[in-house]
Amino acid sequence: MAKELLLAAFLIGIGLCVAGAGTHLYQWLARQQAMLRFDGKTYIASMGHLAMSFVCGPYIMLQMGWQHEDNSTLSMTSMLVASVVAFGWAFVTGMLFMGMYVAVRY
Repeated sequence: MAKELLLAAFLIGIGLCVAGAGTHLYQWLARQQAMLRFDGKTYIASMGHLAMSFVCGPYIMLQMGWQHEDNSTLSMTSMLVASVVAFGWAFVTGMLFMGMYVAVRY
């Protein structure tokens, strides 16, 4: 049981690392704020934004959970929901990237 839990935590960690690195790389190269979106001037741009949103989504969700309310306080509900969604999403992203690594490596 401990091995499975450790593997899940490892995959979540990989997903968050890839999402954070991808978010900062996108913001550096595109010179715009990374956000969850699927709009674009062309079909190719829309698919690029959708791919960026999928890969960088966990990190963006964690950032969204820390946004302040109107009275300069943090909403505990918003933080908890954003973190649960982000960690679940990071698990899927981590599985995707580890699966690609294992497929290419072995």
